[in-house]
Amino acid sequence: MSPIALPPDRRFRRAHVKPARMRRHWQTAAVRMAGYGLFIAVLLYAARRVPPILAQASLLQVDRIVVHGNERLSTDEVLTLLNGLRGQSLIATDLETWRLQMLSSPWVRTAELRRSLPSTVDVFLSEKEPLGIARVRGRMYLLDDGGGFIDEYGPHYAHFDLPIIDGLEAPSARADAVNTPRVELVAQLLAALSPRPDIARRVSQIDVRDLHNVAVILTGDPAVVLLGDQQFLERLQSYLEVASDLRERVADIDHVDVRFDGRIYVKPTGKGSKAERALGKRKR
Repeated sequence: MSPIALPPDRRFRRAHVKPARMRRHWQTAAVRMAGYGLFIAVLLYAARRVPPILAQASLLQVDRIVVHGNERLSTDEVLTLLNGLRGQSLIATDLETWRLQMLSSPWVRTAELRRSLPSTVDVFLSEKEPLGIARVRGRMYLLDDGGGFIDEYGPHYAHFDLPIIDGLEAPSARADAVNTPRVELVAQLLAALSPRPDIARRVSQIDVRDLHNVAVILTGDPAVVLLGDQQFLERLQSYLEVASDLRERVADIDHVDVRFDGRIYVKPTGKGSKAERALGKRKR
């Protein structure tokens, strides 16, 4: 007698099988969520506890300070500005505070401090470049190429071979704004002469009282040379080409005006002499 196949009872499967699977699924999910929650709790605890521990670790205290980019300032001078940084926590110390301390030096243009594990701070500097020696009310100051006064000039700066600059005002908040166009004029003059360092080195004094007429005095030559506000190198060269002839024709020269194409005007010294002589075309 052959067996008779009975159809499965779907109600039985729904009532007793599927609910069992759903319970196992939620149990597994609950276990996983509990595990994730525990993991997150451990991370949060570590985040609160580990930094203070690391900050107090002796291996992470600043032990070395390495200075880069300093030429005018000695390394010892930089370290003096950063006095107190050594021994601080490499992780916790505020490097921005120390950067501002570096900027208190009149020689420092920009400063950047970087941490280097386990115990080093690297200091990167750019320094100001002196443009000349400003003479203001009988006192001398090293003039920054940005228009500020770096420091009062003294014997310790005697190694600088820089021209004396007249026509600037005393260092103050207001003077910076007043001096800016005059400093820019000085910078333009020196930049124009830079292709001829032999001529640039001879410039002993620069007067920028008149923004439209720069006056210079050369080493070994008492005459004031008026250059205007452009073509500085060409005009100074034209004077140098005829300077010896001028001294032969005019014994004592007060100033020479080379602003006019084709002619050089010479004013002799002497209180009673007001006449200016035009000495014809320049030598070529």
